[in-house]
Amino acid sequence: MSSTDLTAASATAPSSLPTPSSGRAPEHPAPGAAGSPGPALAAAMLGFALITLDTSVVNVALPAIGVDLRAGMSGLQWVVDAYTLAFAALLLPSGALADRVGASRAYGIGVVVFVLASAACGLAPVLPELLAARTVQGTAAAVMLPASLALVREAYGDPGRRARAVSLWAAGGTVAVALGPVVGGALTTAWSWRGIFFVNLPLGLLALVLLTRVEPSVRRPVPLDLPGRLTAMTALGALTFAAIEGGTEAWWALGIAGVSFAAFLVVETRRRHPVVPLGLFRNTTVAVAVAAGSANSVAFYGMLFVFSLFFQQVLGLSALAAGLMFLPMTGLLAGVNILSAKAAARYGARLPIVLGQAVAVAGLLGLLTVDAGTSRWAQALLLVPLALGAGFSLPPLIASMMEAVPAERAGTAAGLLNAVRQTAGALAIAVFGSMAAASMETALRASLLISAAFLTLTTLASLRLPGRRA
Repeated sequence: MSSTDLTAASATAPSSLPTPSSGRAPEHPAPGAAGSPGPALAAAMLGFALITLDTSVVNVALPAIGVDLRAGMSGLQWVVDAYTLAFAALLLPSGALADRVGASRAYGIGVVVFVLASAACGLAPVLPELLAARTVQGTAAAVMLPASLALVREAYGDPGRRARAVSLWAAGGTVAVALGPVVGGALTTAWSWRGIFFVNLPLGLLALVLLTRVEPSVRRPVPLDLPGRLTAMTALGALTFAAIEGGTEAWWALGIAGVSFAAFLVVETRRRHPVVPLGLFRNTTVAVAVAAGSANSVAFYGMLFVFSLFFQQVLGLSALAAGLMFLPMTGLLAGVNILSAKAAARYGARLPIVLGQAVAVAGLLGLLTVDAGTSRWAQALLLVPLALGAGFSLPPLIASMMEAVPAERAGTAAGLLNAVRQTAGALAIAVFGSMAAASMETALRASLLISAAFLTLTTLASLRLPGRRA
């Protein structure tokens, strides 16, 4: 929800959200702020929609991909996670990249590569080529996401207007999440699974046209932490490989992940400009936001994956019918995102964050009653509370984290939050998919309980967030 699921926007929250105790650099109008902000917001929304579309559109097409490319369960997991893992691993440095080359340039480069990779996905004749193209897609998405929010920050100088713009930006992504399963199912049923990738081409071209109406961003020199990036990427890749593949190789992969993570921590404590300043986690808001964002990703993206398989493999539904089953769940997300921003402005961020997660937990527990004999309408409606809760809690969570860090750390904090969220989603798909390969019934129950437990812990932790500012 998405994922989802932020960049150099230090004050995306409305003025009623908590501010850090330390001072921050004064904000100056962005180069393009004097003109109309509409094209920048539209381009940013479209890019975020493309990114989130490719996290949800693929799920309902997995069985068809498996048949056409002769892929087993682990191969299908990699179709999802090759994108998500590259996305997550490269989000950490991408905020700095957007600052270094300018948000508008980074965004344009990301969109071009994303469109080309989408075409390669649609044309892939065998599974390895599809996975390679999905990896490039994820890499491009990692560049696009922080740059898209940076465009919004530059276009809106006023924090209140910027907060509303961020809500619209988030709504664009959630609309894509809502349409993803339906579009994926319709294209797969009426044409081919390849259509889910070709649909990105006209959307990407439209984003580039809009970008031509945005004033070029200012470049700011930002040091790049290459050792930190490499150790983080190795740790994430090895951990995901262990979760998906299992067997003897999993132990070797876990060992590599552990060593790489330890090396990452050592590197980050010694670097003058680390890719992840570990001191950020001393801020309660940052720590809670990262944990709660991860829990939301585990629950939302994990359930999209598991229930996509359940609807088609257990219930025997077509890809289109499976996509329509998610429509009540995802169709409300955009409205809930906007409503949550209004609630945060009136009551402070803590209330919608805690309330949203509690509703999501209740929804996950309610889904434990679902089995093959449950009516289709009941199954579809029981998915709704999870989406309502996740959609209500996430925007104020993002905004409060952006408000809790100094301006010079905003891009890094945003990249960190999204990287951890995407990693959590990738690992959830890896673990839940491995369980589904053994027993779909067991996977369904276990994934719901794991997600509910994780979200319960972060709901309690969210009570420590600052209340409404006086």
